[in-house]
Amino acid sequence: MISLPWDVVRTAVPLNYCSLSKKITLKQILTTDQNWWRFYKKYEPKLRPAIIIGITKLLSCRNIIRGYHEYRCSKPGCTHIKRICHTCKCKTCSSCGKKATELWIAQQNALLPKTPWQHITFTMPQPLWDFFWFNRTLFNKVSALAADCIQTIAKKKGAIPGIFTALHTFGRDLKRNVHVHLSTTTGGLSFDHSQWKTLYFDQATLMRMWRYEIVTLLRREAKKGLVIPPAILKQLNHTCSFYQWLNQLYKKTWVVHCSKPTEDHQLTVNYLGRYIKRPAIAESKLKHYSGNTISFQYLDHKTKTYRRLTLSIEQFIVLFIQHIPDLNFKMIRYYGFLSNRTRGALLPIVYDLIGQEKNEHSKLPTYAELIQKNFGFNPLICILCGAPLLLAGIHFGKTNVYQLLQHHRELALTKNCD
Repeated sequence: MISLPWDVVRTAVPLNYCSLSKKITLKQILTTDQNWWRFYKKYEPKLRPAIIIGITKLLSCRNIIRGYHEYRCSKPGCTHIKRICHTCKCKTCSSCGKKATELWIAQQNALLPKTPWQHITFTMPQPLWDFFWFNRTLFNKVSALAADCIQTIAKKKGAIPGIFTALHTFGRDLKRNVHVHLSTTTGGLSFDHSQWKTLYFDQATLMRMWRYEIVTLLRREAKKGLVIPPAILKQLNHTCSFYQWLNQLYKKTWVVHCSKPTEDHQLTVNYLGRYIKRPAIAESKLKHYSGNTISFQYLDHKTKTYRRLTLSIEQFIVLFIQHIPDLNFKMIRYYGFLSNRTRGALLPIVYDLIGQEKNEHSKLPTYAELIQKNFGFNPLICILCGAPLLLAGIHFGKTNVYQLLQHHRELALTKNCD
């Protein structure tokens, strides 16, 4: 783990703060002045494999090394040829994350039952955040604990709810902030699958359940060899053991926020879609790169004002890469009648009970449709004559992770012209 002491510059900026006319991209920051390669050579032994793979994929995005689709103009006599390089489809990449978000939203809108839903945010006190970085296996358990709180209440009502969760490890200023966004139906399938039961979730009750689950998890893990972060370790002595320290946190009120139920899932899906398939920071938040520092804008929840955070390049990279999930880690998880094990059998029953047509499928947006929607032009129209472009061939490049890693240095030192 990389841990750097630093002083960051935080300045409040007005709500009408104007962004720069030229967009700054994550790839530009990493490739300019060999920023990533110098960082990599300095900290290589401390970098998780997922970080190296994620950054390498990002650097290869829309690079000829990945291959390309070749299009030719359909109008006779027009010689225009367009090559569209393949993307990396990696969560570390902002542009690929945007496409993945659109596809995920479309899939959820087709899958989830059209019934009232409630969005609940489970947070924990700041002193606990670092435990997850020093004990990364805990990330696999936290979403299930939040879902268990909902399922325990539903079980007492004799119902099986539909739940999906999104684990977030970051705040808007890129600092560590472990919390779970959970969406649940405010109704559930009865145990005998014959009726749809209404459910109600009390915020104070959920807070106490969530607090108990997290503290119990840490107590249990401490018996197995939990790594205690150095900052916490300094607070422990013969008068304050780890268990006593946990008891102090247990006595405090934790923040669990229950939003008002909505008529269907779409508001929550659209909200979570902005975060779960993208890197920890959107490129639209990047405001200035001086060559030595990078500034980005974020909304301060406490003051409800926009603030600007200025960091050295090394500090920014540390904050950014710490939120890259481990390989094959699932940020989104499903529980109740939406779990992968039961949805095939239970979802059709839910559709019947709430009067929704079965197997609704929405057409997933194509590449051309996404470009048209987000940028206002059709990429498959000839720029010379306006005729449609037709696919002429697909040229496959290096997409295997191990192949790409062999070109890590070349990709990192390539001058980016996005």
